[in-house]
Amino acid sequence: MARDGERKLSDEGFEMVAEQFKVFAEPMRLKLVYALMEGEKRVSDLVEETGGLQANVSKHLGVLLDAGVVRRRKQGTSSYYSIADDTVYELCDLMCGSVERRLEVQLEGIARS
Repeated sequence: MARDGERKLSDEGFEMVAEQFKVFAEPMRLKLVYALMEGEKRVSDLVEETGGLQANVSKHLGVLLDAGVVRRRKQGTSSYYSIADDTVYELCDLMCGSVERRLEVQLEGIARS
């Protein structure tokens, strides 16, 4: 099924898209992105919000930073992270909405049983 304005990607382009999706294939990274959708936060804030260990949170923030999903701002001894790519908001809205609809259908099925 063709869509209006459909883009054609090269093999390299598809590889790049797959790599970007891999970045989001880790639950801790999704938690971090979700927390950052509220605005800029320090690493210590993200550790508290996600329940992760500082080293683990920092490692995943590094992956998100390398992928261009987040940006880092240093102030004194603190690092502040924020969403760098506004398309992340759209992607999260689409995926969260899709999962929410699937869960609703599953719950309806359970309620009918």
